[in-house]
Amino acid sequence: MAETFKFELVSPERLLFSADVKSVRVPGDEGDFVVLAEHAPVMTIIRPGVVVVETENDEKKFFIKGGFADVTPDGLTILAEFSLDQSELVKDRLDAEIKKAQKELDDAEHDFALRHANLLVDYLEDLR
Repeated sequence: MAETFKFELVSPERLLFSADVKSVRVPGDEGDFVVLAEHAPVMTIIRPGVVVVETENDEKKFFIKGGFADVTPDGLTILAEFSLDQSELVKDRLDAEIKKAQKELDDAEHDFALRHANLLVDYLEDLR
């Protein structure tokens, strides 16, 4: 049996997921990375994408808008700007998220905000 570690996915609205897991694939700002038990400590920005969580029994996927990932000796915590279980991402919800992301893109005034909004729009349109 593979070693496990504590993982929590938190958004401003709620604690979306909390459990001991085998691995988590995170959409890091500079590319995807996988966290396993005893991963070196790191804190990084995350981009829009899907967090893939491997538990002892199954795999769960969560869409995130962005945020921060914090790996410590105690485990991994993702603080997401916005997050949904992938099963909640139905067509109507996806269309609404694309509309909001397009508005963010139109309103972006700084390079970081423009890059983030553009990534989000592209990612959501790919999902659709």
